[in-house]
Amino acid sequence: MDLFILAVFIATYLGMALGRVPGLGVDRTGIALLAAIVLQTVAPRDGAALVAAIDFETLAILFGLMVVSIQFAACGFHDRCAHWLANAACGPFVLLALVVGVAGGLAALLTNDVVALAMTPMLTRGLMARGLDPKPYLIALAGAANAGSAATLIGNPQNILIAQTGDLDLLPFLGACLPPALIGMACCWACVAVIWRAALRRPAVPPAAPPAAPPATMAPPAVDRSGLIKGLVATALLLVLFLTPLDRATAALIVAGLILTSRRLRSRDTLGLVDWQLLILFVGLFVVVDSFTATGLPSLLLDAATTRGLDPLATGPMVALTLAGSNTIGNVPLITLWLSILPAAPTEALYRLAVFSTLAGNFLLIGSIANLIVADQAARQGVSLGFLDHARCGVPMTLLSLGFAWGWFALIA
Repeated sequence: MDLFILAVFIATYLGMALGRVPGLGVDRTGIALLAAIVLQTVAPRDGAALVAAIDFETLAILFGLMVVSIQFAACGFHDRCAHWLANAACGPFVLLALVVGVAGGLAALLTNDVVALAMTPMLTRGLMARGLDPKPYLIALAGAANAGSAATLIGNPQNILIAQTGDLDLLPFLGACLPPALIGMACCWACVAVIWRAALRRPAVPPAAPPAAPPATMAPPAVDRSGLIKGLVATALLLVLFLTPLDRATAALIVAGLILTSRRLRSRDTLGLVDWQLLILFVGLFVVVDSFTATGLPSLLLDAATTRGLDPLATGPMVALTLAGSNTIGNVPLITLWLSILPAAPTEALYRLAVFSTLAGNFLLIGSIANLIVADQAARQGVSLGFLDHARCGVPMTLLSLGFAWGWFALIA
């Protein structure tokens, strides 16, 4: 049976690397769910063991953060930010810096995927209406959202998982991870500014025909002030609760409940915007990885690697493994597996793991869900952001940011 579980595990992570099942309409979420179903059918476990395999606290935190992010999107805050950026009266390099700063800052609090999804359409339309090439700004948006999300334990799904496993505190995490996140944002700006300098310096050429969507030069999108205040209060309350002894899952659910208690937003609409795909992906991976861990094979592989002098917690191997893993199977599946093998890693190692796995997602277009979201949303606006377009900046910005992060953690060790 162990061989069967190993085969399912390998097939699952091969599917994570490919992103789909060839010939079928099954994506990463479907692969993880189907793998969990196959394991429970062929190698069934009792209900208690199956439930124990699923980290419901992490799922609750993710759900709560999604609801908070939806509150900001629903009140028009993200659209207003994108409109302001697209119409900022400044030069292209300053505008690029504004995109990096806003995207990175918002991602640290509202998660990188949500920021990428919410800001890309309006920003793309606004830049096109001004006659600017949106590609460098969109690459900067994705890169900064990833880099900025590394700063906090709620910035992205893998950080949430790492923080839960290691029981990490909010402020120490921020102190250790904020500097490399800021450096990563700076690397993002520098690489895009240098590599796309010709496009950035090119004079704006207004479109010959009006864009299909309303141009950004029209009146800015309305913002529901009461909704925005509610979102800000909810975010502040969440951060305060995270500093108390109350467990984070309960804190996140309390805040989500307060947001769902609304006179203007129907709970059906709010819940319909929750990324259930990501939550199901987590559930499937929890079951698959737990089954694989129960075989004892991960411990044997770890012992063999350690015997040969390969310590995955050392900085060099960790950088290499996160860079390779994030750009093949994805950073969320990578971290799920990693933490199942090394659940008792030192706090400092968990800080490095969070930063390295997040920054590594900028390397290739497929390295981060946020990258793919930006490319998909841009395509819906008629802008093709291809693999090579991203790699031109993604490869150098990732290598630079990882190098600086390596130096930072060596400095504070």
